[in-house]
Amino acid sequence: MARSVARRKAFIAPPGPIAPGLKIGLLGGSFNPAHEGHCHVSAVAMKRLGLDYVWWMVAPQNPLKPVMGMAPLDNRLRFARAHAKHPRLLIMDIERDIGTRYTIDTLKALQRRFPQVHFVWLMGSDSLASLHRWRRWQDIVRRIPVAVVMRPGTVLAPLKAKAAERFARYRVYTAKDFARRTPPALVVLDGPRNRQSSTAIRTAGNKSQDLVAAVPTC
Repeated sequence: MARSVARRKAFIAPPGPIAPGLKIGLLGGSFNPAHEGHCHVSAVAMKRLGLDYVWWMVAPQNPLKPVMGMAPLDNRLRFARAHAKHPRLLIMDIERDIGTRYTIDTLKALQRRFPQVHFVWLMGSDSLASLHRWRRWQDIVRRIPVAVVMRPGTVLAPLKAKAAERFARYRVYTAKDFARRTPPALVVLDGPRNRQSSTAIRTAGNKSQDLVAAVPTC
């Protein structure tokens, strides 16, 4: 009985359609709260990489961020769903469902569950700058292609970030068929940049009603 319960808890239900060969971007984070910057990263990746979907993976608690000031997970999920209006932008809370805490473990579970899907890890250049602080970050880059969307204030991250230096030889300069590349593979997507951040939104106002008025929808 215990094993059966454990298997049920470990089952991963996709947040939307799933089929062999789909190209799906994964954007993880606290989403405290979701904002236009998340929408921007997702939209750029969908367009430039030809992704079928982007999954926002809302984390119960980012290990690198303080618990104080973190809104309840259900509130963050509800807020993300309210603002992710693009039909191919889907929200999930996989880490609560399967009990993982670190990105590397979540990726392993996803790739086991959906072995015929082409996953791409998405991040802003601000996240690339701190990627070396993530648990087993080198294993993450070796496991999944990583697409970095440029964000203001971190224009040197693709050159100076520790992760960028470590995997410089694997950087590619074309987005064509990137989702099907064998990792490690790193691509930087530049263009118009969005300045909005969760920290700035929280600083601007502490009440959720204020945030609803402040954050545009995707």
